[in-house]
Amino acid sequence: MTTHVHSGEPRLDLRTAAPKAAKALYAADQAILTSPLDPTIRELVKLRTSQINHCVHCIDLHSHDALEQGESLNRIIQLSAWRESALFTPAERAALEYTEAATTLTPHGVSDEVWAGVRDLMTDEELGALVVQVALMNAFNRVGVPLQMPAQPRN
Repeated sequence: MTTHVHSGEPRLDLRTAAPKAAKALYAADQAILTSPLDPTIRELVKLRTSQINHCVHCIDLHSHDALEQGESLNRIIQLSAWRESALFTPAERAALEYTEAATTLTPHGVSDEVWAGVRDLMTDEELGALVVQVALMNAFNRVGVPLQMPAQPRN
């Protein structure tokens, strides 16, 4: 298996190469920020999706965003093993279960059991925002990984 260390510049600047499409992606992301989806769930979902997709740029970005928004370092560290962790609420667990199912789609899609888990804990508006957030984060990861977007340099 070949690994790619992302250093330096991405393969392509999407904002220059496809400015209208890039602008639309970022506008959709801004729309989710004003949705009724709990901000903590939103950040956990972004980070977990990026972990699954191995998008180093997004893992770095959303880990730091979550920390800046008050997320605990312990929860970020334990996120990849959230099922075994006692640090996540039932709503967060349901959202993370949905995130993993929608990110790693099987031929059968998202199971009724997984759907019922989020359906029971969220309003239609929250659930709609969750669906869009997971889909959008997967889209961002599918830009970041092929373009080999590096993690942002930090001091």
